Amino acid sequence: MPKRDSDSYSLLLVKPDAIKPVATTLDALATIPEEQIWLSKQKSPQTRRAYKQDVQHFLKTVGITECDQLRQVDHRAVIAWERYMRETEGAEASTIRRRLAALSSLFKHLIEHGKTDRNPVAAVRRPQVNRDEGSTLAFSRAQARKLLDAPADDTLAGLRDRAILSIGLQAGLRRAEIARLRVGDLHQNRGFDSLRVVRKGGKKDALAIHPQTGPRIREYLCMAGHAEDFDGPLLRPLRHNGRSRELRRHMCPDAIDRVLRKFATRLGLPRGYSAHSMRATFITTSLENGASLEQVQKAVGHRDPSTTRLYDRRDYAPEKSAAFFASY
Repeated sequence: MPKRDSDSYSLLLVKPDAIKPVATTLDALATIPEEQIWLSKQKSPQTRRAYKQDVQHFLKTVGITECDQLRQVDHRAVIAWERYMRETEGAEASTIRRRLAALSSLFKHLIEHGKTDRNPVAAVRRPQVNRDEGSTLAFSRAQARKLLDAPADDTLAGLRDRAILSIGLQAGLRRAEIARLRVGDLHQNRGFDSLRVVRKGGKKDALAIHPQTGPRIREYLCMAGHAEDFDGPLLRPLRHNGRSRELRRHMCPDAIDRVLRKFATRLGLPRGYSAHSMRATFITTSLENGASLEQVQKAVGHRDPSTTRLYDRRDYAPEKSAAFFASY
């Protein structure tokens, strides 16, 4: 199924923050398409961005530009889309499942608010994925230790990156959670260093952190000079953004990823690692060292323990692989 070149897919192009109930009238709000309301109600900016991209992929692939066209879609269009992703694009099963889930979420919203009477995604079989183990690579303990000590300890950039790697490898936070931290989120509770965290979906949490992590954060703050700016961003870019020349801003999650990849490359590690690898390493190592699944689940902010198990690499023991016994 060929894609259309049109870029007029306006159903989801309005930014969610364009919907401001306080600054507009009820009549004006009533004119906003439900498709945009659905996108706006997602609490996480990352979720909104991902849902928008996934649904726009469907709109562009099947050539939909109007709300009425979308609301008349049946299972045939969705089946054709799934086949296009699978056979023409060669998309991964996980990508196809995610896109189908996003479109299904939209249609559930439209049904709930009386804009359509069917969910065409419900009739489409979704590809199978491995639910027993995730695909995120984890570091060995030796690799993790080398990563933690790789940045310089006498420069601002090095101290910042040492703090980032410690938070990722020794606290297990998501890259977006690391990027959103404020100075005041580092605190002590019952004599232990702790971090307040805004979890995925906006939930607020607090957790005790590794004894090495607090001192690393303080060393960075001392050299950076914003240790008393409690409401300001904890981890900051080293250069201004070129427009407002503002340094008092949060790092973006992609920058957290680049920090990890930079030092993994310097250590000669193969490609494929990402900031999420720090999370998988934290989960696996904590479980190996005797932490309970419930403790680790709470530390990483998962709602379901089965999600935590996806990151557990204890069953992957390459040194015990049968391949090492196939000597000829």
